[in-house]
Amino acid sequence: MKLLKAMATIAGFTMLSRIAGMARDMLTAAVLGAGPVADAFFVALKLPNLFRRVAAEGAFSVSFVPLYTKTLTQEGEDAAGKFSGEVFSVMFLILSVFSAVIMTAMPWVIHVIAPGFEEGTTRYDFAVVLTQITFPYLLLMSLTALFGGMLNAHSKFGPFSAAPIIFNLTMIFFMVVLTPLFPSAGHSLSAGVAVSGLIQLAMMAYFIRRHKIAFRWQPPKLSRKTKQLFKLMGPGVLAAGVFQINLFVDMIVASLLPAGSISFLYYADRLNQLPLSLAGIAIGTALLPMLSKALASDDKKESNDLFNRSLEFCFFVALPAAVALLIVPQPMVATLFEHGKFTATETLQTSYVLMGYAIGLPAYVASKVFMTAFWAHEDTMTPVKISILTALSNVALCLLFIGWLGVAGISLATGIVGWMQVYLLRKKLKPHDALEFDDRLVTVFPKIAFSSCVMAIVLSVLAYGLQDFFHDSLPVKILALVALLGAGAVTYALVIQVSGVLKISDIKRYLKRRKE
Repeated sequence: MKLLKAMATIAGFTMLSRIAGMARDMLTAAVLGAGPVADAFFVALKLPNLFRRVAAEGAFSVSFVPLYTKTLTQEGEDAAGKFSGEVFSVMFLILSVFSAVIMTAMPWVIHVIAPGFEEGTTRYDFAVVLTQITFPYLLLMSLTALFGGMLNAHSKFGPFSAAPIIFNLTMIFFMVVLTPLFPSAGHSLSAGVAVSGLIQLAMMAYFIRRHKIAFRWQPPKLSRKTKQLFKLMGPGVLAAGVFQINLFVDMIVASLLPAGSISFLYYADRLNQLPLSLAGIAIGTALLPMLSKALASDDKKESNDLFNRSLEFCFFVALPAAVALLIVPQPMVATLFEHGKFTATETLQTSYVLMGYAIGLPAYVASKVFMTAFWAHEDTMTPVKISILTALSNVALCLLFIGWLGVAGISLATGIVGWMQVYLLRKKLKPHDALEFDDRLVTVFPKIAFSSCVMAIVLSVLAYGLQDFFHDSLPVKILALVALLGAGAVTYALVIQVSGVLKISDIKRYLKRRKE
């Protein structure tokens, strides 16, 4: 099945990226800890990343890919190359001006995005400078997303999926090798962010040329198609990026709490992002072009199968991952981050935050499927309305929960809002008869949930027995964590096999089909 093959490719590269990201975060935790400089750097990283994920890789990708694919199919390679060249030049012009304005106004911008950072403090001064260094990343990654969308439309999913690996390796290089050349590790990491964007753009341009995909640079011009693209992007900004917006709201609220709160949210989110990205990115990237084509062809059977198998894959990955993050967050955080300036106190706080995010993990992955279904129907307004409602609910719950739970209340609010979003999306999607839950999904979901519960019991028992090992040296911690998570994974796999959700014969048949 093409969907499974595409998701496997994207998920594989995403996994490699997350492994490199974990190495980067372990080094960052050891070097920066969870103090004021770390808070400042994470603000500097979050701001351009927000715009990138919401606008460039979110609203832009879901708007550009269908239009580019339609042009490619109906008008040919040359017309598609001219269209992409026109969009490139317009984006370059707009984002260059926007970046220059934001970088100049950064002292005021920090007051808005981190109102708890008082002027004259280390957190504020570093946040201003570091964010000015990182902000060009937005322009570079937006252009990278354009080339990546072109490659995806030509079914070349590997290069764009591998690009984040470059980001992580560049950051590690700057932190380990070039930090002595900068005023602080924060400055070095920020420079690494900007440079990684340049390398990723060059990488995408290389693959565009290698695969002989037409790209014709055009002078900036708002043609009919370009206007249509930006018209679609408008509502798509909120629809595509509700989770990122919620995380950004979390950061704003956390800036009002004591120093270190933003860092707790960042480190917890990094662990939460591993399964979220693995399943969410794979589903969103692979499903959109396939589902759009099936719906355009009025192939209800294919549309329904793509929709249901995507949800099945979502829960197959996200449910056990969420259970693991809820049951054994402390061993994970202690092993990965508790080094150098990152102490046991920070481990405990980060673990509490991680549990809040884990509650909403399956919901946010499932939302990717529902969102993609709306985009494939060329309906961007319904997700927008739901996104606005859930974002406002997140703010309200954040302010309510922090009084009881502190920084952990912020992540709990985000987790709860995720399920609210899934409920509303599903309710609005019901009228589309081509996208109904099929018998296989209804049968498989309870089995996945049961398998996850059995795994939870095993993890709880083993975590209790291994708890002393997580206060030992790093090699011992790593071995204990591998044993703990490995036992959980084996348990889950065995119960899944016995329950009939996924049989070994199915995997052999798929691998045989790929060889053929």
